[in-house]
Amino acid sequence: MEKLLAETVAPAVRGSNTHLQTFTFTRVELGEKPLRIVGVKVHPGRSKEQILLDLNISYVGDVQIDVEVKKYFCKAGIKGMQLHGVLRVILEPLMGDLPIVGAVSMFFIRRPTLDINWTGVTNLLDIPGLSSLSDTMIMDSIATFLVLPNRLLVPLVPDLHDVAQLRSPLPRGIIRIHLLAARGLGSKDKYVKGLIEGKSDPYALVRVGTQAFCSQVIDDDLNPQWGETYEVMVHEVPGQEIEVEVFDKDPDKDDFLGRMKLDVGKVLQAAVLDDWFPLQGGQGQVHLKLEWLSLLPNAEKLEQVLQWNRGISSRPEPPSAAILVIYLDRAQDLPLKKGNKEPNPMVQLSIQDMTQESKAVYCTNSPVWEEAFRFFLQDPRSQELDVQVKDDSRALTLGALTLPLARLLTAPELTLDQWFQLSSSGPNSRLYMKLVMRILYLDSSEVHFPTVPGTPGAWDLDNESPQTGSSVDVPPRPSHTTPESHFGTENVLRIHVLEAQDLIAKDRFLGGLVKGKSDPYVKLKLAGRSFRSRVVREDLNPRWNEVFEVIVTSIPGQELDIEVFDKDLDKDDFLGRCRVSLSAVLNTGFFDEWLTLEDVPSGRLHLRLERLTPRPTAAELEEVLQVNSLIQTQKSAELAAALLSVYLERADELPLRKGTKPPSSYATLTVGDTSHKTKTIAQTSAPVWDESASFLIRKPNTESLELQVRGEGMGTLGSFSLPLSELLAADQLCLDRWFTLNNGQGQVLLRAQLGILVSQHSGVEAHSHSSSSLGEDPELWGGPPHSASSAPELRQRLAHGDSPLDAPAGPLGQVRLTVWYYSEERKLVSIVHSCRALRQNGRDPPDPYVSLSLLPDKNRGTKRKTSQKKRTLNPDFNERFEWELLLDEALKRKLDVSVKSNSSFMSRERELLGKVQLDLAEIDLSQGAARWYDLVDDKDKGSS
Repeated sequence: MEKLLAETVAPAVRGSNTHLQTFTFTRVELGEKPLRIVGVKVHPGRSKEQILLDLNISYVGDVQIDVEVKKYFCKAGIKGMQLHGVLRVILEPLMGDLPIVGAVSMFFIRRPTLDINWTGVTNLLDIPGLSSLSDTMIMDSIATFLVLPNRLLVPLVPDLHDVAQLRSPLPRGIIRIHLLAARGLGSKDKYVKGLIEGKSDPYALVRVGTQAFCSQVIDDDLNPQWGETYEVMVHEVPGQEIEVEVFDKDPDKDDFLGRMKLDVGKVLQAAVLDDWFPLQGGQGQVHLKLEWLSLLPNAEKLEQVLQWNRGISSRPEPPSAAILVIYLDRAQDLPLKKGNKEPNPMVQLSIQDMTQESKAVYCTNSPVWEEAFRFFLQDPRSQELDVQVKDDSRALTLGALTLPLARLLTAPELTLDQWFQLSSSGPNSRLYMKLVMRILYLDSSEVHFPTVPGTPGAWDLDNESPQTGSSVDVPPRPSHTTPESHFGTENVLRIHVLEAQDLIAKDRFLGGLVKGKSDPYVKLKLAGRSFRSRVVREDLNPRWNEVFEVIVTSIPGQELDIEVFDKDLDKDDFLGRCRVSLSAVLNTGFFDEWLTLEDVPSGRLHLRLERLTPRPTAAELEEVLQVNSLIQTQKSAELAAALLSVYLERADELPLRKGTKPPSSYATLTVGDTSHKTKTIAQTSAPVWDESASFLIRKPNTESLELQVRGEGMGTLGSFSLPLSELLAADQLCLDRWFTLNNGQGQVLLRAQLGILVSQHSGVEAHSHSSSSLGEDPELWGGPPHSASSAPELRQRLAHGDSPLDAPAGPLGQVRLTVWYYSEERKLVSIVHSCRALRQNGRDPPDPYVSLSLLPDKNRGTKRKTSQKKRTLNPDFNERFEWELLLDEALKRKLDVSVKSNSSFMSRERELLGKVQLDLAEIDLSQGAARWYDLVDDKDKGSS
């Protein structure tokens, strides 16, 4: 690879731009992480001479490539990249001799997820001639190269026939997309510093593979009317998707308003699909009319098509009546340049105002291109193809050809496959091309075939013909679901963001003369979800103690991206980033490390990750709920106790309104404030959705799953509610059957699987952890595990005052502590959780902290102190402290706990807010429960 870059790519880059003549590769390291294939699906092709494979690939590479442009003292490069997507591999033609397969072609059906970590890209874009580019444009260009209709073809045998057709076969069909309108869009514009809400200026981006269109901008309208039409070529059915994204046009950065996606197979099944589609990631709907145009190999219906098109009001372009695919093969005996030099031939092909160019073939007068080009035709009877063969400088014409397209209308199968003599060229100069025309025909009488595979009349998307025949029996209605193999294999990752140290200071005062601190917060990204911690003010060693939960799969190559920022009024400052590979976490179940922050001079982050595995038994539910109550912090959302996995297969006997067609139906699954909406199945009373969804469950005893089936434009067709308490009583916590909708009409086939979330990290197996800020779970940090048999005992202790909800605080307030003895490491451990209802002596609230010491020892070695909280009567600490001593020695001591506050900014005096002394001989140090203790003044000593 290094040789390829240095000897082939670098000279090409230097020759492409005068400003890049000093371009060189200074470092090429492909890293050690390979591309992984995490799933393979093999299925028959459209013909018996090909095999199709879909490879689910995942590449998280540690590649590092550095480049330099010495003329501009510019250094840039790539440090790591990710690529995730489904790669289709076609093996064709199949032969009777070795190597069995004549060629391999590869492409992405949909645009893959591509993430490149650039270094110094802003320096590179400062070079003249490159300033018009952007990071986004570069990424788009790379991704586009990998997506249909672009293909990578690798011939495996010499002299392979029809290479251009293998590289670019005829499309399966054309979809005419009518972008009509949108309604109920979100409002993004604000005026008078955000006090007055305006409207949006929406426009839409329509994309199918690499074919993209941008609508006009409608000013100040949340219900825009576009009325625009686009035509796209479709190659893979099913597989390719129609994607519509709606944005609000702004002077600086356009705001995202929502997107919708639809598999092109739905359009093929319906022939004409006219519907409002909800926008995901935003609000509102977009109105599309989609038409499937078949490709006819004869001109019999051309007049009918032209007549239809005259009645279509289409903008920005008139509707097309045909397509033309040109396979440009080769040329022979082109004229030489001056001085008998070999030319660098390239070809320009033009129809009206549309021109496409081939690549240049260097230093030959008999070039071989083997390229394909596609054109939409409005009226092939009157249009012409203009071909210009030129030297790559475009100044010298090597030959020309003008071909009336009416000539193809009389050719067999609308195809010309021959040599064409060039004019304005040498006497023997000629060009070999294959031209294929197809008429675009909309069969409005096409029926809606059933969508259930295997039933009579089902549409076979590979053979493009309905399966008919009375010999095929209708299969009986299934009594249970048949979910995909990966259903119910998710885990939950619990992410503890604990603290950071030695962060860089970004705040400046007095024009930068006085150095301040930072106001840090953490951003997490994983599995398409984003989380953000709270902001800790003015602290370079912040403690967050926040917990986040996300559902994850076992797909390899996943990474947790972490970034730390300093919160500012204008733009937040970057404080560092790091990444954690989930492979080890998902295998071992636990991760607890200090991570060095990258791309900054200093800083590290303390992170703890736990894998929670769903178990199909309710025996451990009470234990899980109790443990969650112990580790719950005020800064985090309520923790999940279970995972609900739902597989919705199909519905049957949905109600029909008199005189109407069957509904186009979809379903919504809701638990609490989380919902999942299925795809819409067109015009059938027995839709097959075949979709899965998962939900985090906090309280399985009281929550329920709500399902609603709705018809487009018809409202609710039926619904039902499934209390999760029924799943707790079911065998293996699973129900798999038909459920009757509450209106008595219609049923749905559904599988609901509940799993109780149990951490793989027990307290007995815990590693030793240094003194730091933590959550509130003594079990996870070396405390005694609460077994299922001890759950009633634990509940009894909590009911007698070990709960945060016990008796009200005394006149001086309370402190919440957990104290236990960790026998494996011979340590006395205490967690200072928080205080509440502290006394306020002056005008302002105190700045409290907690001091601990072991009595009768009075030396500094036994003293511990929490961080100080600013101006609060209810401080949260969640800090852990340890003393190394034997259990017998610990039982002879008292733990002195004092809550103090600084008297003033200039004074070293400390104000005692209250204290308590714990006689360790009177405490059960084997249990480790969090408990509130009343504070008293120094006279009472507060012996407890």
